[in-house]
This record gives sequence, structure tokens and C-alpha cells, in this order.
Amino acid sequence: MVARFTRLTRPAMRKLAPGRRLHQHGIAYEKLPNGDGRFLVNVMVDGQRVHRVVGLESAGVTREKAEQLIEQFRTEARHERLNLPKGRKLALGFKDAANRYLGKLVEEGGRDMKMKRSHLDRHLVPFFQETPLDKLSSFDVERFKKAQATAGASAGSTNRRLAVLSHLYAKAIEWKWIAHRPFRIKRLREGNGRIVYLTQGQIARLLEAARLSGSAQLYLFVLIGLETSMRLSEILSIRVENIDPDRKTIFVPKAKAGARSQPMTSHLARVLRGHIETLQPGQVWLFPSKSSASGHTQEIKKSFRSAVLAAGLDPREVIRHTLRHTAISHAVQAGVDLPTVQRVSGHKTLSMVARYAHQNGAHIEAAMDKLEARIAAATVESVPHNYTGITQTKQKRPARNRRKSLIS
Repeated sequence: MVARFTRLTRPAMRKLAPGRRLHQHGIAYEKLPNGDGRFLVNVMVDGQRVHRVVGLESAGVTREKAEQLIEQFRTEARHERLNLPKGRKLALGFKDAANRYLGKLVEEGGRDMKMKRSHLDRHLVPFFQETPLDKLSSFDVERFKKAQATAGASAGSTNRRLAVLSHLYAKAIEWKWIAHRPFRIKRLREGNGRIVYLTQGQIARLLEAARLSGSAQLYLFVLIGLETSMRLSEILSIRVENIDPDRKTIFVPKAKAGARSQPMTSHLARVLRGHIETLQPGQVWLFPSKSSASGHTQEIKKSFRSAVLAAGLDPREVIRHTLRHTAISHAVQAGVDLPTVQRVSGHKTLSMVARYAHQNGAHIEAAMDKLEARIAAATVESVPHNYTGITQTKQKRPARNRRKSLIS
């Protein structure tokens, strides 16, 4: 139905005084001080307020063009819900979206799938359940953070779950499920925390316990973790073809920070060379598993825990990731510079490596001893032999002040 204009007519617009305005049917016309006219629209479309400046009368803008713009907004609303993807879709609940998200990531070859699935299945989906994907708000996210804290989750663990939530929404926008993310995520502040790592004596005990465990893969797993600092998933997914004992490297195609060539020690290179010589021709994985869909071992938790107990260590503190902490910590304490440690460990940023520079380590004391020796040497060279200490000399009063004293 065509709108009938009784106030916003051409005669009325011509007679309008500068600084005055006419309104009708969501269109406004205002007369500017220079005599030009300007058209604006201000309408509700699909429950949202749309306000636009259409343009100047001197540029050829007419009331009809303003009408056409409003109709365009309404057409877009019918088809897109104001910028949503073409073809209006049914509201997608969070649980359904999470399942679709995981499925599409598998098709795309997404990384860290086990971790993402765990965070979704155990924490995010049980909390948000069937909340429509485009209705989840910042208030809901804050409630989730509070629930996590109440359940005893650390700030780091909660932030990892929030990262999965953020990635889900980023992909949902990419896949045209929603137009934009309806909330903001404020990550929790994480303290540096206490990094647990093994001493040299504990390393020897754990390696011996792993060797005597009866698990063919455990000893090799522990040794690689300690002599490369590789992550659990990176170790268990090593392909035999990616091991280069001559160059002392292991190629990691799906590392957390991107593909990298992982350095290893000369000792580990010799061990792997001898191990590879014993493998059956054509073996793909260094840690093969017939029961795994991937073809390689996915978990080694049970046997690792048994070895930790056999070594007289606390399994609540010494976990598989402790091997990585141990390798990095000992590299730092051995005096390896942090950029080199970052290259070996595969961390994204140098600040993540700096956490391993333990403030109470023996390497800190050694560094301060070196500093003391350097300063002492410089002092001996530059200070006169008859120097007895810092002395204070009486400064002369400025001449002007002396004259004032004499006058007074």
C-alpha cells in the first residue's frame, strides 16, 4: 500500500523556513540555513530502529528516494533479518550448534578436537543447553564464569573454555549461521602460578620406572617429552617418516602454533635411530594402536600414572604435561637464552616462555654472581687505589648570597 503524504508535500517543503523540519511516515525533511534541503529516514524495521541520512536535495535526493530506501530496509528484513544470511533460518540452539560445529571442524581438519569436544560436552553445553545461538548475552557469559569459579575451576581452565566458546561463534559467523557475536568475552586474569617440574633425581627415577613398567611405549614417550619439550598430542602423533635422526629433528605438522621442525638431543636421536631399525617395514606411527581410529595411541595416562607412583612421586602434581615443564625449566636454568627456548618449545610468544624463569632458581643466583664479578672488576679498574669511600664536601654558597649576608 502506497503511503499518502498530507504534510510532507512539495509545496510544504518549499515554504519551510531554514532550521525547521517536517516529519511523516518515517521520513524527515529539514531546511538547512543555506536554503538546501536534507532528507532523513527514521523507522522501526523488524524490531530495530533504523536511522539514516538519505542525502541533500541539491544532490538530486527526493522524497521518493527516501521511500525507496525504507522499502529496501523492509525487503532486507524479510529476507535477511537485517543483514542475516540470505534465506531466514530457524533459531539454532546452542547444543545443536555445538554438535554441528564439531562436525564441520572434523571435515575441515580442525586442531585440538579432543580438547574442544571435552570443553563443550562437559562444561559449555550443559550450562547453555538450548539457548538460541543469537540470544546468548554477555550476562550469560558472566554467569558461566561465576558457575565455573563456584565449581572450583581455575582461571586458566575457565579461559580455555571461553576460548572454545569464542571460536564457535567466530566459525558460526563464517558459516553464516549468525550475523554477529551477541556478547563480549572478558577473560579472567591468570596468575603465573607455580610451575611443577622434576629435579634431576626425580627425572632419573621416573625414567627407570617407565623402563620397568612393562609398557613398550611409555619409556619412549617419557624420554621424548623430557628431551624435546613436545606436547602430549604432538608426541603420540609422531609419524616415523617425520623423524630425522641425522638432523636431530622431528617434523610436527599440526603443532599448536603452526607446523614446526622440533629439535631433539643427540641422545634421543641415537635412541630413535635404533628404535626405527627394529620397526616393521611400512610402519606409519611411532606409537601405533590397532584399537584407535586414528591408527596411533591417543592416551597414555594410566601407565604414566603407574610409573609416577613407582618413582615415588605425587600423581596429583606430576602429570604428562610435567615432562614439557621439566624440559623447558631445565633449559632455562642451564642458561639457554629465552628466544632459543621459545624456538625449541614451540611457544607462540616469548612472554609464555618467561614464566619458566623461576625467581628462586639456582640459575638466578649464578646470574647474580656473574653480575657481581663484572661490577667488581669494573670497580677495581676505575677506582683510585687510595679511595676510602663516599665522602661529602661542603659546597660554597653562591656569590649573591654571600653579598646579602655581608649587607645584613
